Amino acid sequence: MNFDLVVLGSGPGGYVAAIRAAQNGLNVAVIEKTELGGVCLNWGCIPTKALLKSAQVYNYIKNADKYGIDVSADVNPDFKAVIERSRLVASNMSKGIEFLFKKNKITVVRGFGKLINKNQLSVIDEDKNEKILSAKHIIIATGARSKELSGVKQDGKKIIGYREALALEKLPKSMTVIGSGAIGTELAFFYASMGTEVTIIEFLPTIVPLEDLEVSKQLARSLKKAGIKIMTSTEVQNVDVFGDDCIVSYSNKKGESSITSEVVLSAVGVVPNIENIGLEELNIQIEKNKIKVDEYYKTNIDGIYAIGDIIHGPALAHVASAEAITCVENIVGMDTPTIDYTNIPSCVYCVPEIASVGITEQEAKEKEIQYKVGKFPFIASGKAAAAGNKDGFIKLIFDEKSDELIGAHFIGDNVTEMIAEMVVLKKLKGKAIDLIKTIHPHPSLSEAIMEAAADAHDEAVHL
Repeated sequence: MNFDLVVLGSGPGGYVAAIRAAQNGLNVAVIEKTELGGVCLNWGCIPTKALLKSAQVYNYIKNADKYGIDVSADVNPDFKAVIERSRLVASNMSKGIEFLFKKNKITVVRGFGKLINKNQLSVIDEDKNEKILSAKHIIIATGARSKELSGVKQDGKKIIGYREALALEKLPKSMTVIGSGAIGTELAFFYASMGTEVTIIEFLPTIVPLEDLEVSKQLARSLKKAGIKIMTSTEVQNVDVFGDDCIVSYSNKKGESSITSEVVLSAVGVVPNIENIGLEELNIQIEKNKIKVDEYYKTNIDGIYAIGDIIHGPALAHVASAEAITCVENIVGMDTPTIDYTNIPSCVYCVPEIASVGITEQEAKEKEIQYKVGKFPFIASGKAAAAGNKDGFIKLIFDEKSDELIGAHFIGDNVTEMIAEMVVLKKLKGKAIDLIKTIHPHPSLSEAIMEAAADAHDEAVHL
């Protein structure tokens, strides 16, 4: 089987690469051993958001009286139905990828793919049958999997990763979440909303440690208000399972102790899937457990490329997709710009949501950048007051000399839908004055962006 391009993996990097290549006239094949769409569509981004939507609806119903609505009967979540809805959403999205592949005449080869040489791959299907695929170009997009801590061996039942957390058969009474990044906080909020007693344990001093410090503190307050216990600066030593109980042993400044829960969710990040795919045999360069590539995602072997979670950079679905487009457009000879990794939006979809781009205030201080900050709290927003979701704020960081935006940090209701304005502004080297003079609709949450920019100029007006 001969192709112009073979893509190993069908996640948000792989399927976007395949479709963009087919749109440009290449004969394309995709190798995938499981569901089309990869982790993101099937066991990550999409099903998680479906679960969080169910949690949001349930929380609205529980608080209906605050909106003048009488819900006299007891309202309880049907956990099995919530999970089933999430799986159905994921399944439909995967079928959508299958449709796009057929539409663009992309060949799907099922099985585990491995590089033989720079122009050939072997694919072994579930029946141990082998196919050999040849291609002028090969893109590796094999993604990542849940990382395991020493002493916290995942068994898929009592000590679980994100994949199992998306498809539990019954709602656990209690859960300890190890790690407070996007995966940990989102699933912690979901399970707490469903009625599980949740504790988050974070090794670093703050939760969502990659976010701005003020954002982290606000999220901690909001999650505690939602009934979630948070333990920071705490190191998990090990987890032991005794019957129905998981004993999490930990240490912090107070000493050594333990906590008991029904289930432990390990959410300490991901590791790239680069084992046993032929990298060593071809001498493809690896750097700190990731594939080394250039600005157009070429490896050191001519004709072989790598994108997504297996290379250095943010392990985010939209980053993998952008890398896919840049890589393919370079392959077909288009004049395509390289990706600016300083302008990548990041989102966390718990409640309240978090969205950010650019540097934090802490980073600005460390880099000795002269900066100014503008903030606006949602408690002063008419739209937030009307919606009944006033937790959070908009925080903008501008270079003091140039007035250009260098960082934006949002926490609040629906802020993940607002961050793109900041990405565009930063890309265009926009300034605070540009936001101040841009008319934003009233009433809207986006007005808070304009007001935060005005605050940086001491011109803010409460809405």
